[in-house]
Amino acid sequence: MWDDEIRGMASAHAIVASSIFMATVMPAVFVENFSVYGTHMVWLHCVAGSVAVVNIAVFWLLGISPPTKKNTLSYKIEMGKMFSQQIVQILSVLFTVIHASHCRSALETFSLAVLLSTLTTLRCLCILGPNVQAWIRVFSRDGAMSVWDTSLQITTGCSVIGAWLGALPIPLDWDRPWQIWPISCTLGATTGFLTGLLAAPVWIHWHRKQLTYKLK
Repeated sequence: MWDDEIRGMASAHAIVASSIFMATVMPAVFVENFSVYGTHMVWLHCVAGSVAVVNIAVFWLLGISPPTKKNTLSYKIEMGKMFSQQIVQILSVLFTVIHASHCRSALETFSLAVLLSTLTTLRCLCILGPNVQAWIRVFSRDGAMSVWDTSLQITTGCSVIGAWLGALPIPLDWDRPWQIWPISCTLGATTGFLTGLLAAPVWIHWHRKQLTYKLK
């Protein structure tokens, strides 16, 4: 059972990782002079869109999402709350960025926020659904109840840490093209996400004898 779940997770992660590769390679066919640096915003949007579509498709086909009664009033209320919170979060980020001192970077910062939400929040929504309590449980200590919960912890943590590490070189006076905002942050977040996709199945397989998931 453990091996089957881990293999299924590894396959899903491989498909999601390949979507990033395709989002990097395919635009070069249609966009003239396409490059990760030179046309970074195009690459960022391609990666965010590709990961979003593939995540939704993969988790829907695998049936990973928790069973819910979609026609019940409580489910509809939870879905409404979740999407309203996402809209408010996006609008608040946009409002803050627009009123920042560097208004010329508003689109870049907003696009980075969208990418981070795609790498983290969207995966949580696909696996956990609109259950806020489940989100809190998963990201609390020893809150994982399945290998997919542990996968969320690892991939989300790696994505956030990668984005944070990517911001560190920006203030340095190296005058490198990848130091332009938000290239290093998006590259760091994407690299961290890919690292999490690889590390999650390996870590779970290595520690499978110590992991005990119990209903809480």
